[in-house]
Amino acid sequence: MPTPFENAELNLKLFELRREPTLRKARDWFLREFNPDSFAELVAFVRSEHNAAFRMVLSYWNMAASLVTTGAIEADTFRAAHDEIFATFSKIHPYLAELRTASGEPDFCKHIETVVLTAPDAEETLERRRKVLRAAVKASHSKKEISTEVELS
Repeated sequence: MPTPFENAELNLKLFELRREPTLRKARDWFLREFNPDSFAELVAFVRSEHNAAFRMVLSYWNMAASLVTTGAIEADTFRAAHDEIFATFSKIHPYLAELRTASGEPDFCKHIETVVLTAPDAEETLERRRKVLRAAVKASHSKKEISTEVELS
């Protein structure tokens, strides 16, 4: 079991990695723009110009979560420091079984799944995150429509 200092050190290193510009841009897209309403819509995103961002975000979080599943970081400490993993996983969770079947990768995002679903009230947290993120996207689109209407008037 890692010491509290080792937990803190690894969590801070993971946070530093999240600040890398390309990953930051990919995470922003994933959280703000990637909101599939169906598996077909998810596939359309994956087949688009956003494929690299999709893969980058999920591979980063799966790698980070693997530090928990292999014992390098304590789970509660990790989840406290990186709650964005819940928002990220909430986007693919409804389609995970189909995604694994279609890709032929039965362990796709397995570390993320383990870390998130072993948290207390995980399913409720995921549902709450999905609702909040969808509401934010709708609000953002409404603001864009309003600002466009104002500019055209």
